[in-house]
Formats: sequence, structure tokens, C-alpha cells
Amino acid sequence: MEHGFPEIDHVLAYIQQHLYDPLTLNDLAKQAAYSPYHFTRLFKKRIGVSPQYYVSVLRLQRAKELLLHTGLSVRDISLEVGQQSLGTFTTRFTERVGVTPAQFRNSPMLAEDHKYTLRHLNNWEQYEMKAGRPVSPHTIEGNVHADQPFEGVVFIGLFAKPIPERIPLYGTLLFNPGSFRFTNVRPGIYYIMATSMAWDMQAIDVLLPHNTLRTRSRTPVIVGGSEPVPFQHVQLYPPRIDDPPILISLPLLMNRFLQRVSN
Repeated sequence: MEHGFPEIDHVLAYIQQHLYDPLTLNDLAKQAAYSPYHFTRLFKKRIGVSPQYYVSVLRLQRAKELLLHTGLSVRDISLEVGQQSLGTFTTRFTERVGVTPAQFRNSPMLAEDHKYTLRHLNNWEQYEMKAGRPVSPHTIEGNVHADQPFEGVVFIGLFAKPIPERIPLYGTLLFNPGSFRFTNVRPGIYYIMATSMAWDMQAIDVLLPHNTLRTRSRTPVIVGGSEPVPFQHVQLYPPRIDDPPILISLPLLMNRFLQRVSN
């Protein structure tokens, strides 16, 4: 699928290559040959978040990689990704990934254990994961399709921003692509995000899902009013250059799902 503003692709590549450098809005706007105002407007329209927010997301993604691939201390990693305050880095990481940096570093075995448990679940059903929202009559239903076949699970959720970070406001796991339903959805504006985990994936690929099939809604789903929410057709596809990183910890989502199943 082709998307507008191809000059943004150049900026995305520039950010990746200079992620450890100071990246001001003016610097990025110059790469696109736009004014800062016009560049920010086009960037948000293409990516869904502001340039500065996108840079902070990529730096947290880089921190995840350093936690798993190096022996650097958490403090050194926070400095490496441009965060001078260890406390601020830890808070932002925990808010957006869902676990502390130390917990994330120690989660490969947990990922394998949860994957094994999910694969051998009996009487599989869909269980909704709701983040403490009040009861509401609104429902979001749809189907998940994939560009290519795979065997595993699909993580799908409703997020407040067009980026898969923090615990989804509503979420579930599907056994392979199929139908989904979120009930009692509170009126509001949501973005549908999804990714997948094949059974043959290694733990490191679950924790750093760079190449998994995924999707993100570029237009929000609006819940509320008298009209029902349209049926949602969700298409999983290989990652694209303008897809934001999947920050939320997939083992955390697996654990929450398994807790709901056991209850």
C-alpha cells in the first residue's frame, strides 16, 4: 500500500541513522525541506504522532535492544539513549513498555514459558482484557486477516494513540487470525493495533518484535452516540518503514491473558 508524503521516508531513515544525536524539530524539518510547522503537520498525518514523540519512542525501542543484547547497566543505557535522569528514563520505560527495565531484561524465560502455556491451552476462547473501564453498551467487532499464513497468536487491542505502547485500553489474544469482539467499550476515540507471535519464534523475537505481522489503524474508531461502530476489517502485514515500534511487552500481555483464563 502506498502512502502520501514520501519525503517523510527520508526523514525516518535519517532519524534511524542519527538516533543518538540531538534531533531538533528544525533539523528534521530541514531534511524534508519544509518549515517546522508544515513538517510537523505532514509527519503527524503520516505517522500519527509528532516528530519529537516518534524520536522518544525509537529511543525507548533502542533501550529495549540494549537491555537484551548488552551487559550495560540501566543507568548507562539511559545515558546512551539521551536520557540524563535515570528516574525519568525508568518511569517512561515502565509506563510505555509495561514493565521496568530490569523486569524486561529478565523476561526471555518468561516469554518462552507463556508461549508454551498458550500453545497448549485447551478449550481456547477469546477473553477480553479491559483496563478497568466502566460498563458501557458499546461493542467493537471485526475480523483479523493476514497477508501470509502463520500459526500462532494475534495480539489485538484498542489504544489511546496510534502507537502500540502502554497496556491497551481493551485487548485480547486470538488463536490465529479470526473474529474479535470488544464489549462494554467506553465512549471515546480509539486506535486498533495488532501484532502476531508465531509458535516457532524465539524469545528474543517475542521481546523485540521487529519483523512480526502487524497492523495499525490510521483513522480512529469513534465510539459513542446513537450509531453502532462499523464492523472492522483488520489486515496484518509485514512491517513498513512508517510503522512505529511495538513498545508494549508481549509477555506482559500474555501473562494478563493467562490470568483472565485462569480466573
